[in-house]
Amino acid sequence: FRNPANPNDRSFDADPDNYPVAELEYPNTSAKERFILLAPKDKDHYNPIMDLEKSLMTIVEFYLTPTQQALFGPLPHESFTDVDSPPSSPSPSPSPPQSRASTVSATSIEDLPIDAFAIFDTATHVPLLRALRRAINLQDGPLFLRALDAINAKLRSIKYPISTDPFEPPPPNPLMNVVESWTEPGLPKPVLMRVIDENYQRAVGPNVKTLKKYEAFSSTVYGELMPNLTHEIIRLTQLREESLFLDLGSGVANVVVQAALQTGCTAYGIELMPQPARVARDMAEQVKIRARMWGIDIGEIELEEGDMLKSRRVDELMSKADVVLVDNKVFEESLNEALKPKFLDLKEGAIVISLAPFVSSLNARMTERNVDDISAIFEVSERQYHSGSVSWGNSGGCYYVHRVDRVGYARIRERFESARMSMGSRSRSSRRRIQTGQ
Repeated sequence: FRNPANPNDRSFDADPDNYPVAELEYPNTSAKERFILLAPKDKDHYNPIMDLEKSLMTIVEFYLTPTQQALFGPLPHESFTDVDSPPSSPSPSPSPPQSRASTVSATSIEDLPIDAFAIFDTATHVPLLRALRRAINLQDGPLFLRALDAINAKLRSIKYPISTDPFEPPPPNPLMNVVESWTEPGLPKPVLMRVIDENYQRAVGPNVKTLKKYEAFSSTVYGELMPNLTHEIIRLTQLREESLFLDLGSGVANVVVQAALQTGCTAYGIELMPQPARVARDMAEQVKIRARMWGIDIGEIELEEGDMLKSRRVDELMSKADVVLVDNKVFEESLNEALKPKFLDLKEGAIVISLAPFVSSLNARMTERNVDDISAIFEVSERQYHSGSVSWGNSGGCYYVHRVDRVGYARIRERFESARMSMGSRSRSSRRRIQTGQ
C-alpha cells in the first residue's frame, strides 16, 4: 500500500520493526486477527491482504442475514471489476451539473471521514465491501484502513447487540445463532475451505521448504491430498461425528484435521518422519484456535510420531475404525504387504481408502489360488480424481475404496470348500471303481 495524498508517508513500508497491520473481526465473540499489510514478492507465496479479504467475504456471505449483508453492500465478485478498477480519465467536454451523491468518485472517497462510510450505499453508490476492494486495487493504504475500520464497526454492532434492559445479561452473539442453524450437510463447504486454508497457510506455509527434504523414490516421499479430494472422500465414506478415522502416514495431518473439522469425528494420524510430524502438531493446535474464532465445532484429534507397523495405538484403534486412509502412492511393495495383516482386525463394513490398491487385480476372479489372500475380505472399487487433487502431480489419477465384506467372502469361500469336498468325493469314488474293476 501507499498514501496517494502524501508520497512522503512511510507508514506502509516494510519496516521490520514496525510492520503496517490491520485487524479483522471474526464471527465468534472476542475473536479477531491481525494481518500484515504487505504483498508477497512471489505471487505463489502467502498474501495476507488477499487472506483478509477472503475471510471477510466468507463471514459476510455465510454468517450474516440478508438484512445484515445489505449494510456492507453486494459481494464484489469478478463481475464488479469494472466498478472496482481506477476511474477513467475525465472527459474534456463539459458535463451538466450533478448532485453531490453522483460526483463522489474513488479518488474523493479518501477524503471522507470514517462516519461517512455509513452513507456509501445511498449517497455515493460505493458500498463498504466495494470500497475495500477499490482500495486494494488502487493500493490506497489510508482508504483501505478507513474502509476496514467501518466494516469492523458494523460487524461489532452485529456481534454485540445492546440489551434494552440494563439489568439483563447481554444478548447472545447473533452470528453464533447462524452456526447453530446450519443443518445437513452441516458446515458449508466454503466456510470449511476458508478455515482449512487459513490454518494451512499459518502452520504449513512457513515450513514448505523443509518438508520437501526427503529421500526420493522411497516410502517417505512427502505428498498431500488436496482439500477438495479429501472433501469428496469424506462424503463418499459417510464419516460422521460418531465415526473413527485413521490416517496411516498422515504427513502434516491436513486430512486428519479436515476430517475432524468437516464431520466432528474422532481423527487419528501417525507419521514416521520427524519434520512433517512436528508441523502436524502445529496444525492440530492451530485448527482448534481457528475453529473457536469461526465458532464451529471440531472433533477430537490424536497424533502420533512413529512407525505405523510397530505402533500399539494403531493396533488398538484398527478394530474400532470406520475409515482408514493410506496414501500409499509411493509405498514400497514390502510396506503395502506388511500393512495387509492389520486390516484383518477391521470390523465389517469398515473402509480403507488408498492411492494404490491392496489387491492384485481389481477385475480378477477369486479362485482357489487367491481365496486365502488377506485382501480377499475386501470389496474394491476404483474412483477417478481430477487434476489438482494431489500435490505430487498436475494430472488426474485413481484412488481405491476397499470395503470389508466378510459375509460375501464367507459365501465365496464356502462355495470353494463345497466344490473341494465334492471333487474329493468324486475322486474317492473313482478310485474305488478302478480298484473293483468297475
